[in-house]
Amino acid sequence: MRVEYINPFVEASFNVLKEVMNAEVKRGDLYLKSSTMSIRGVAALVGLAGDVEGRVLFDMDKDTALLVVSCMNGEEFKTMDEMAKATIQELANMITAQAVTKLHELGFKFDLTPPALFTGDNMEVSSNMGKEVEALIVPMNLALGNKKGSIEINVVIRERM
Repeated sequence: MRVEYINPFVEASFNVLKEVMNAEVKRGDLYLKSSTMSIRGVAALVGLAGDVEGRVLFDMDKDTALLVVSCMNGEEFKTMDEMAKATIQELANMITAQAVTKLHELGFKFDLTPPALFTGDNMEVSSNMGKEVEALIVPMNLALGNKKGSIEINVVIRERM
């Protein structure tokens, strides 16, 4: 996986989270995982197709999702209702739009699927891109007062054969 594909997602995630949450955002250490993995409870998935193929997954636990939703809407949310789900999808849209704009400026051409949202326990996501493709995980650690959370930006991208 080329770093040119990853950096725009890392930068966009940092910038958008900082802006919409008005919170402290710190990037954790990047690491690789199998492209088949458990998700933490709330995940927005955006597919990529064109010069590259793959996906970007914004993965978080329910408490972090509710913290993000509360910050973005300016009111406290206690459940993942339809408004909360739409807000997480909008966050994924904002981050991917900023990243894709940068990638298009660098000459990469591809399209995105609208974000799909998954919520629940004991779920797993996998790709059909083969065992040689691993997911790069970029943790974004959030702190707002005494509330903390983490969103993992999970990127699996490869150039089209």
